[in-house]
Amino acid sequence: MREIQFREALREAMQEEMRKDDSIYLMGEEVAEYNGAYKVSQGMLDEFSAKRVIDTPISELGFAGIGIGSAMNGLKPIIEFMTFNFSLVAIDQIINGAAKIMSMSGGQFSVPIVFRGPTGNAGMLSSQHSQCFENWYANCPGLKVIVPSNPYDAKGLLKSAILDPDPVIFMESELMYGDKGEVPEETYYIEIGKAKVTKEGTDVTLVGFGKIMKVVNAAAAELEKEGISAEVIDLRTVRPIDYDTVIASVKKTNRLVIVEESWPLGSIATEVAFKVQKDAFDYLDAPVLRITGGDVPLPYAPTLIQEYLPNPERVVKAVKEVMYVAK
Repeated sequence: MREIQFREALREAMQEEMRKDDSIYLMGEEVAEYNGAYKVSQGMLDEFSAKRVIDTPISELGFAGIGIGSAMNGLKPIIEFMTFNFSLVAIDQIINGAAKIMSMSGGQFSVPIVFRGPTGNAGMLSSQHSQCFENWYANCPGLKVIVPSNPYDAKGLLKSAILDPDPVIFMESELMYGDKGEVPEETYYIEIGKAKVTKEGTDVTLVGFGKIMKVVNAAAAELEKEGISAEVIDLRTVRPIDYDTVIASVKKTNRLVIVEESWPLGSIATEVAFKVQKDAFDYLDAPVLRITGGDVPLPYAPTLIQEYLPNPERVVKAVKEVMYVAK
């Protein structure tokens, strides 16, 4: 199977759906003439013209609102934020507009729109450009929230998101756009809301999503060297969350460690931990542990960034704690 970059997988997903449906268009800052801030939309202006690949001013509130209005009138916009940090300027349109219009109109209007762009830390970008808002958007009824971790999932999930009749938040990572992975040439879709067991194991369940899966996978590999068999689950979607897959794994391993880049309070990890202790309490042989980012704005200094972010060492330590292995 061929290997392509994460950015290429996203581009193919958009191109394939746009070739089939003239009502789909891409809009955002630098998506057209500059070929995308991260070159995700490279070549798309030439193929689809400025009518369907539209550059905007620095005006997230404005072009998010335009996208929502056009979705209510039969189009299927893909709105790109240069980073989800900038989506805060448009969050009223997303939360009080896109997420609620179906309900408030009594089902008369659907809003088939995708808001996509990078989330989380991307190096020395400091506090205002390094935030994770997956849990913020996942908290709002009416939205679906997808956070893929590899090119294969990115393409299949984005194609499904574009076809979804409801608004979808699709969160990527600047640090993953150059990552390569196997992606088939034939058409495929991945169902929204289904987690994936990426590694079978018997001793402990590790759960993550997005680029933090690199940390989870590295920790699982290190644990394997020490004779500890970790089952690894990639949530892929954080609204809806596939609790059934997580609980089925916990019933087998009896231990759970959840890894997430975001701040701890109100995190996805917190929600998963609650659901597991509620529905699988009798199967747990140890308290559920979570590894999250620091409870501070992300610093600029690289040494402090290392202290802030989850890493494989912290995950291995947590696993040994839930297994009551001497540290």
